Amino acid sequence: MLLCICAAALAATRPHYGGTLRVEIQESIEGPDPPQLGPGIPDLFNAFTITRWESGRRAVFTADDNAAGGRPFLDSVDVEMGRPSRDQAIALDTGKADIVQIEPADVRRQPPGRKIWASSPVRLIALVFSGVEDPRIREALALAVDRAAIYRVLLQGQGEISGALLPQWLSGYAFLFPAGADLPKARALAAAAPPAARTLALSVENPVLRFLADRIVLNARDAGLAVSIVSSGAAVRLLQTRVISADPARALPAIASSLGLPEPPRAESPEALYGAERALLEGFRVIPLFHLPDVYAVSPRVKGGPGITPLGEWRFENLWIEGGRP
Repeated sequence: MLLCICAAALAATRPHYGGTLRVEIQESIEGPDPPQLGPGIPDLFNAFTITRWESGRRAVFTADDNAAGGRPFLDSVDVEMGRPSRDQAIALDTGKADIVQIEPADVRRQPPGRKIWASSPVRLIALVFSGVEDPRIREALALAVDRAAIYRVLLQGQGEISGALLPQWLSGYAFLFPAGADLPKARALAAAAPPAARTLALSVENPVLRFLADRIVLNARDAGLAVSIVSSGAAVRLLQTRVISADPARALPAIASSLGLPEPPRAESPEALYGAERALLEGFRVIPLFHLPDVYAVSPRVKGGPGITPLGEWRFENLWIEGGRP
C-alpha cells in the first residue's frame, strides 16, 4: 500500500515534456527581426530558439532538442510584452498567464501562499542631469529626495536605498556613499542659486517610475525647487538601468555607459573600483536612489525553479507545467 502511495506521489511530481509557459512582462522590448541575444532580450537562447518575434509585443521561443543541457521540459515559452500591471494580475488570477512581472512594492499585496521569484537588487533607479549646469541645484535635489520615506511607503521596504551605482551585494562598499536627505542644506543651496535655475523639468520615460517621480517633485518643492514632470527630453531624467554582470569591474562601465557617463578606468582592485565610482558621482551629474530586484509572481501550475538567477536572467529550461502531456 505504501509503495502504491509513493509511486502515485512520484508520478504527480515527475516533470513531463510538453506545454507552453505563458509569460507577461511590463517592458516593450524593441529589436530587429529576428532579435539578437543581448540586453533586453529574454535570456532563453541557451535552451530555446526564437520562432516568432513581434517587436515590442510578443516573442515565442521553442524548445531546442539539441540544447547543451538537454531538451527543456517545456515545448515553448510565449512572452507578451507591454502588459500593464493590472492586466497581468488579472491574467495570472484567471489562469491566462503562468508568470507575470510585478513591481517590488506589490509583493506584500499578493495573496497568501502565492509563489514569488525575486532576483538580487539589480535595477538601479537614478536621476541623471544633462542640462543643469549649476552644481548647487544638482546637489540640492540630491539632498532633497527623502529616500527613506519613499522606501518605507512607496516601495514597501523592498530593494535597497542607495547612493551608489553598484549595489552593496556586488561591490561591498555601497554603504560608503551617502544616501540620506538633508533638507536644511538643500534649501540653502537652492536659495543661493539664481531664481531661474530653481525651475526644472523632469522626464520620466518609463511610466512604471511615475509614482516615484511624483514624490520627488514634492521633495524638491520642500527644498525650494519647482519641478514639473514631462514625458521626455528634460534636463533631469528619472531612469532605470540594470546590473548586467556579477563582475563589478564589468558592471560599473556598463552602468556608466547606459547613463551617459564617461567610461571609468579599468579597476584592478576593490580600492580602484571604489575610486572609479566615486569619480563618476562627483559633481552630482547622477543621483543614485535605489536598487530594486526583478520580481515575478508565479502560478501554482509552474513546477521547478526558481526560474530566474540572482542577476534576473531567465532560466526556464528546468520548469514544467503541472498537467502537461506525458
